[in-house]
Amino acid sequence: MEKEYKTVLNHVVYEIEEKKSRFIASVRPVSTEEEAVEFIEELKSKYWDATHNVYAYYIGGKNIIQKFSDDGEPSGTAGLPVLEVIKRMGLRDVAVVVTRYFGGTLLGAAGLIRAYSKSASMGIEAAQIVTKKLCTQVNIILEYTLFGKVQNILISKGFTIKDVIYEQDVEIIVFVPKDEVDAFIDMINEATNARVIVQKGDSCYITLDSQGKIVADR
Repeated sequence: MEKEYKTVLNHVVYEIEEKKSRFIASVRPVSTEEEAVEFIEELKSKYWDATHNVYAYYIGGKNIIQKFSDDGEPSGTAGLPVLEVIKRMGLRDVAVVVTRYFGGTLLGAAGLIRAYSKSASMGIEAAQIVTKKLCTQVNIILEYTLFGKVQNILISKGFTIKDVIYEQDVEIIVFVPKDEVDAFIDMINEATNARVIVQKGDSCYITLDSQGKIVADR
């Protein structure tokens, strides 16, 4: 499994206009090709009267799947530019459909590439780019007298604190990069003279925004 990767958080629809043609970018996070195909068919049905429903998707992991369609636009002027935007932004597990309603003015090959690229790029930005990071949940149970010291260490080192539970003792729930867990536990034990209980939990991908703050999947 990858240590981390970038994708989008939300399903959004973003529209721009170029020389009276409407370009409607629909962006959605997907985890399988089946999800991507279902999304594309849904948009084709919704915008059945559109001139073109161009699409591209890129699904990463062990076996990379990448596909695109110009849907009747001149070859290489629509679907491929959308796919290249996804790849240039370093994203995976994303499907983008750009719907065009022709406005009466031909854009030419270069104009089409610019318009589809711009539409996809702005749609993706609106969907919020996030980082998926492979982490292990670690629970630290400690006395109140050690809480401030441990909290300062976690914050200064940039670890993601999921929650703090205040009961008879304090329990700090932290997400630690999976390949750093053993070193993390050693660090906490050294800093507290092993006066804490450390419990390793399951590993999972957490979602971080551009500021490194954890966000909930939608």
